[in-house]
Amino acid sequence: MRRFVITALLGALATLPAMAQEAFPSRPIRFIVPFAAGGPSDIVARIIAPHMQQALGQPVVVDNRPGAGGVTGVDVIAKAAPDGYTFGIGSAGALAISPNLGRGTPYDPLRDLAPITLGVLVPEPVVVPAASRHRSLQDLIADARARPGALNFGSTGNGSMPHLAAEQLRAAAGLDIVQIAYNSGGQLATAILRNEVQLGFADLPVLLPQIQAGTLRALAVGTPERLSWIPDVPTFRELGLPSVDASNWHGLVAPARTQPVALEALRRAAITALQDPEVRRRLNEQGAIPGGNNPEEFGAFLRSENAKWGEVIRRNNIRPD
Repeated sequence: MRRFVITALLGALATLPAMAQEAFPSRPIRFIVPFAAGGPSDIVARIIAPHMQQALGQPVVVDNRPGAGGVTGVDVIAKAAPDGYTFGIGSAGALAISPNLGRGTPYDPLRDLAPITLGVLVPEPVVVPAASRHRSLQDLIADARARPGALNFGSTGNGSMPHLAAEQLRAAAGLDIVQIAYNSGGQLATAILRNEVQLGFADLPVLLPQIQAGTLRALAVGTPERLSWIPDVPTFRELGLPSVDASNWHGLVAPARTQPVALEALRRAAITALQDPEVRRRLNEQGAIPGGNNPEEFGAFLRSENAKWGEVIRRNNIRPD
């Protein structure tokens, strides 16, 4: 009898870890946003968080941790306990560009973070003022080649996505164009509008109102296919420049070594949210393409983005401002 009791107790103890995993989540979950409220990452997070909360059956609390272009908040995610109760959203800047720029980041995005899913892809078209004589990308390239150093492109600083996208174009088309940096995407769009710079890349949501109003002209987009918002604008691939493939993006990540059961629950909740028609409609209104791939696919995407932007940074000897 005594042996039977001991055996039963040992068997019960052996099932405790599995039972604890199956109980996830049993308390509120923290959703780290590495930017201030109202920014692109914050908007995406607050659109999907209520739907994730419904799927998980526990509160999903958005926690804004701005600083260092998203690096501060992503570092909070990387250093959190790997129990599933902290995850967050990171942008291309903090997850693929900053780690390859200057002294890098206090975390390794490929080692210290577990990919969950791509949240959204944000197209990065190249635009010129509506009054520009450049009616097409071919016009722009021909003029830039004929007048080396005469055309300026705008960016939001060294190593920013608009800067790196322009470096891709410069290399692909063999151009000599000069960078002028601004403090924000809004300032950059205004500078192009006023012809302070003759061209520039920026996130579609920043540019779309001016494109639709006819004050800016989009010449090309770096996405694999044309965009529903601007269907008449060709892709760089169509124009013979497939190496220009810049797009911004925001993806969901958790601390490395997060418990598999918790990671799978977060993934399922995120996919459920991103597949919801209302969520997709609201993200589409923001000029974003909803994601929703699996962790393996998003992990491969993270590796390819780090390799791509690392090469652009090294080739052009880019240093942070």
